[in-house]
Amino acid sequence: MHKLISTFSDRYGDWQTALIQHLQISLITLLIALVIAVPLGIWLQHRPRLRQVALEVAGIFQTIPSLALLGLLIPLVGIGLAPTLIALVIYAILPILANTITGLNQVDPVLEEAGHAFGMTRWQRLTTFELPLALPVIMTGVRTAAVMIVGTATLAALIGAGGLGTFILLGIDRNNASLILIGAISAAMLALLINALLKWAEHAKVKSLGILLAVIVAGLGLSYGPQIKQAVAPQPTITIAGKMGSEPEILINMYQLLLDHDTKLKVQIKPNFGKTTFLYQALRRGDIDIYPEFTGTVVETFLHQPASGKSEAATYQIARRGLANKGLAYLRPMQYENTYALAVKKSFAKQHHLTTITDLARLQTPVTAGFTAEFNDRDDGNRGLQQRYGLNLLVQTMDPALRYQAIAQGKVQVVDAYSTDAELTRYHLVTLQDDQHLFPPYQGAPLMRRATLKQHPEIAKSLNKLAGKISAAEMSRMNYEVSVQGKSAHQVAKTYLTQHGLLK
Repeated sequence: MHKLISTFSDRYGDWQTALIQHLQISLITLLIALVIAVPLGIWLQHRPRLRQVALEVAGIFQTIPSLALLGLLIPLVGIGLAPTLIALVIYAILPILANTITGLNQVDPVLEEAGHAFGMTRWQRLTTFELPLALPVIMTGVRTAAVMIVGTATLAALIGAGGLGTFILLGIDRNNASLILIGAISAAMLALLINALLKWAEHAKVKSLGILLAVIVAGLGLSYGPQIKQAVAPQPTITIAGKMGSEPEILINMYQLLLDHDTKLKVQIKPNFGKTTFLYQALRRGDIDIYPEFTGTVVETFLHQPASGKSEAATYQIARRGLANKGLAYLRPMQYENTYALAVKKSFAKQHHLTTITDLARLQTPVTAGFTAEFNDRDDGNRGLQQRYGLNLLVQTMDPALRYQAIAQGKVQVVDAYSTDAELTRYHLVTLQDDQHLFPPYQGAPLMRRATLKQHPEIAKSLNKLAGKISAAEMSRMNYEVSVQGKSAHQVAKTYLTQHGLLK
């Protein structure tokens, strides 16, 4: 409990920002869903065939996994708030639409006949008795949608839209239960608060609901005030993003510090942004300007060429030329390689006399592996292990951070790792030698749009200061300081740059 309170106190400012972002996303989504679903439900009430089709379509959309939907939307509308709102609105429509139709259909037909007898128009009947009588049922659907929105909105952090999910994702990545609890408890409390407010609204009059909606809209306007002011002022020129994890966060902080020191550009960073494909698509769309990427990933994943067995220099040149054809610039790489590796506990390696991957393939006992979904599906990952080593493991795919917890708890015996991961030291793991040279070189380098480099050529001069710098031991130590010791990625990056004379 003391650690939870201490962490909350240290990150109170970040928590306020995340809470406001989460509330904004949730309320905007709910308002849009109401504007779409309630009028649509009214229109479909007396159209049974169209009503059935609409409900089936809304139901089908609700079955699409949220992460898959975000992945499909990014190439179309980019990253950030837009795909988040579209995905959440799609999920929110069904309960509101279904309950609107159900509530209106439950209105006593005698009242409808009386309304016709008195010569009331459709609008008069709707506002006089249909909507007031259907309101409790409609609001039940709205409450269901609101709770679902608040919970699902935590995924917004994966694509740069912020919210309380940033705490949850960061906590999982750093194995920090306090961060996870702060994000999860805050999201749950927010859902309960919105649910209680909407439950009160079930018993309010239609006019009172109008006032409530006006207050919500006004509150949203006020909450966006500082961002509107910032939009009027000059925006940061360069946006640097990083994947999940301590290492990308350290690197993008180095990029920012160097650019702030060497140029007059205004720079903003977006750490823990998301997965490889999200960042790559965001870069190509121009939603971000720079992110650190590894040579082997470029060749294997983006260019779909084999990189195994090639030298560091050859891999970089293939990557650089291939990216140039896609309108991207790839600056010079750093010294260290953060290559893939298979890691096991020291005790497991000693028990079974394991030093190489070939030794692991010769084991007669079944071995369970915890692999990330990306590694499991890569030719330089589990597919390559099966083809080159004949290694057939019982694979469980899981989140990158969770695989280390799984091996620590004995749930799996082997995991995929990066050679500079701090968790190798933290959990007393050893990496097995890639004796048949499956894993290609993985040197990190700034990846950016050529248009950005052409407009700001000073970026290359500044970021190329890191070319050939940072050894594997240095990167592993910095990762340990951030992931395990809890130091700030910004401070760790600044310390390295200062000690090596790259910053004054």
